[in-house]
Amino acid sequence: MAGGMEAVEQHSITGATRRTILAGMAAALAPLVSRAQQPAVPVVGYLTGLPTKSATVDAFFQGLAAGGFVEGKNVAIEYRGAEGHPDRLPALAADLVRRRVDVIAAAAPTTAALAAKAATSTIPIVFVKGDDPVKLGLVASLNHPGGNVTGQTMIAGYLAAKQLDLLHQMLPHATAFGVLLNPSAPRGQFELNEAHAWEKSSGVRVVVEGAGAESEFAPAFARFVAARVDGLLQINDGFFASRADRLVPLAAEARIPTIYSNRTEAAAGGLMSYGADAASVYRRGGGYVARILRGEKPADLPVEQPTTFDLVINAKTAAALGLTIPLLLTLTATEVIE
Repeated sequence: MAGGMEAVEQHSITGATRRTILAGMAAALAPLVSRAQQPAVPVVGYLTGLPTKSATVDAFFQGLAAGGFVEGKNVAIEYRGAEGHPDRLPALAADLVRRRVDVIAAAAPTTAALAAKAATSTIPIVFVKGDDPVKLGLVASLNHPGGNVTGQTMIAGYLAAKQLDLLHQMLPHATAFGVLLNPSAPRGQFELNEAHAWEKSSGVRVVVEGAGAESEFAPAFARFVAARVDGLLQINDGFFASRADRLVPLAAEARIPTIYSNRTEAAAGGLMSYGADAASVYRRGGGYVARILRGEKPADLPVEQPTTFDLVINAKTAAALGLTIPLLLTLTATEVIE
């Protein structure tokens, strides 16, 4: 009888020990199980030919956050920036595809979106850019993009004619305007067509110079000076935007009144700018990425175009060039920088 009781006691101790061990194992595994049950954090690849830190990049993530996705909380961001070297974009896009990101946000310039589309036909792509996405083959149409690509375009048509007209209002006695473009930028030829159409209707001669590398900037301005242009249109391009610290001073040194597409150049000392509000367009691009992360399809999201454009005039630069800003331009300007 005593031997039986001893056996029962030993069995009871063994059971208690087992329960203690199992309880300890459960406690140790609980965090791992909890993490395994949590949904994976989506990853957005941010691809740009420009620096990955700027006011427009901030605006993009404001739009993403307004859509419910905040970096470091419920979405991760993989940044890939070509820093003004568009030839690097195909490799950067391919790297994001290998990373298996959930969405690729392709910012300026256009070559970023083209590189992303060439790299994948399945990962959703949201572009934020200034060129015509239909003419460039990014989407089938603005209202029905089709495929895996949609986004925001910063133009409703091309702006060269309007920009030259505004420059002419500033310089009503001008007889020749220069046009500076990047020959390798897809946008350039479309804008140049607009500029030549304006030339025919206005009677103001248009002098065109190309600059596809930084070493070509100074020679191009020297030729503009030799051609005695009265003003200059710098056609919008991501490469030019990344080199504003070189181009704006060259225009000032040559004393050529210049109109740009981005407020940043006017704020940096350029005479004036006319174009879509880039921050607003980028915020809406971030909102599109959020909608796709929530399950919407790029093919069902129409490409959006801006409805308002900003005219910015730098009064200090106008004074330095000996120009008087016409009253009509002052009244219609979105902003006059004093």
